Amino acid sequence: MLLAVDIGNTQTHVGAFDGDDLAHDWRLATDPHVTSDELAAVLANLLGLDGLAYSAIDAAIVSTVVPQLGPEYRRLCERHIGGTFLKVGPNVKTGMPILVDNPHELGADRLVNAVASHAKIKGACVSVDFGTSTNFDVVSGAGEYLGGVIGPGVEISLEALTNRTAKLPRIDVSSPQGAIGRNTVAAIQSGFAYGFAGLVDGINRRLTAELDEDPRFIATGGLAATIAPQCETIDEVDPLLTLRGLRLIWELNA
Repeated sequence: MLLAVDIGNTQTHVGAFDGDDLAHDWRLATDPHVTSDELAAVLANLLGLDGLAYSAIDAAIVSTVVPQLGPEYRRLCERHIGGTFLKVGPNVKTGMPILVDNPHELGADRLVNAVASHAKIKGACVSVDFGTSTNFDVVSGAGEYLGGVIGPGVEISLEALTNRTAKLPRIDVSSPQGAIGRNTVAAIQSGFAYGFAGLVDGINRRLTAELDEDPRFIATGGLAATIAPQCETIDEVDPLLTLRGLRLIWELNA
């Protein structure tokens, strides 16, 4: 089996692939100070939840936006998996030309999402990732990475709002019943769900206007299922997009 690990600033998404099929996936909070031994214990427990052990894993691929965790996962794999380890970076084959000013500053997760989106759509597309930030990554019909947009993230914005106000409560973002909130919680839910939907639709329309093609928009990330249904421009939601992209990149480099 292939272990695919997408390390974000807030959450880490782990998947175990049996061939082309994603057999299991798990999410855990990202701790930038965790050691390889601590990670090994956590992953062993996650694997055990589905009756698996490290002996079932043949190789691992990791994408990370937290630089210090890359070496920790490499050490974990060397000690407990023993198979091939691949970290997504500048020297890894992706099959996608990167047409930006400085390809080395492109986040690994954004590139992985772009690869997965184009493989799925087989044409012009934009991945919209609702993570710590809200990322838009644009791919041409020919499979070229053209650039993108980085906007504020839902959770960070909500945290800033509640931390900087004395009376507004911390809430879980969920689909509102209507635009007019009849209480404080409903008002915040409306503001965030419809507000971020408006941000996404506004940016997507500007991206479409700049392209010579009509792209399809794929949403992913932890809050995609909440915000995307309020959007007018999102074509589909794929919460497993990044893990599928990691598998595709693994196949190109195996």
